Amino acid sequence: MTLIAILIGTLAAGIGSVWLAAALSFGVLARYTQHMLSLAAGALLATAFMHLLPEAFESPVGAHQLFMTLLIGLVFFFLLDKAELWHHGHEHHQHGSHDDHADHAHDHAHEHTHRSGGWAVLAGDSVHCFGDGILIASAFIADMRLGAIAALAVLAHEVPHHMGDLVVLRRLSSDRKAALVKVTLAGAVTALGGLLGYWLVDLLRDYLTYFLVMASSSFIYVALADLIPQLQKRLSLRETLAQIAWLLVGIGLVTVVDRKSTRLNSS
Repeated sequence: MTLIAILIGTLAAGIGSVWLAAALSFGVLARYTQHMLSLAAGALLATAFMHLLPEAFESPVGAHQLFMTLLIGLVFFFLLDKAELWHHGHEHHQHGSHDDHADHAHDHAHEHTHRSGGWAVLAGDSVHCFGDGILIASAFIADMRLGAIAALAVLAHEVPHHMGDLVVLRRLSSDRKAALVKVTLAGAVTALGGLLGYWLVDLLRDYLTYFLVMASSSFIYVALADLIPQLQKRLSLRETLAQIAWLLVGIGLVTVVDRKSTRLNSS
């Protein structure tokens, strides 16, 4: 049952985030790109601080060890970010309007074209998705409720990254469908990470608490180092209130999923 849940959660997060990114990049939802960043940041922070970390701190492991693991995790993901293996779309920023965002992403795409081409983008995305799959599997093995929340958080934070991927691939080729298929395949690698995570975490069950803290460090790093900085700019009062509202929506979504999962587990 746990393995099935992991497969469903990883496929939903990996592929679902790609199709939502496509809707935000190419479809009628394009105007909501900025709001998605706020929602993703709220979902990630709520998942880390309200669910994964409290679950880890309920274990017999000492607080000093857990905080040390959290610190190591943050440094680890920072180094991956630097190596452009975890956040190959790190330079993907928002500039108020969808057109400005597209222009900036196109500049980033031009840089990628000269360096390594679209396949480098897909390779980096696959590594990222594989890691997400392991994190989701860790959460599901700890608790089905945590797994569902972690899958939702991964889906939310992957959307901006996949949007960058799609823009880069569209720059290299005008075939929108081909770009979507390629990024979808990269997103599907999340399920492979989930399978390995199921085997690895189950084998190392005594270290599950540390896996949960590492997952938390990943979510915190993405929210604070990648998403929120893109929201830190001068805006009108109305735009600022919208940012805060969507941040709260992200937190609320995690809370709703938590309550529904708790009811399912108790029934």
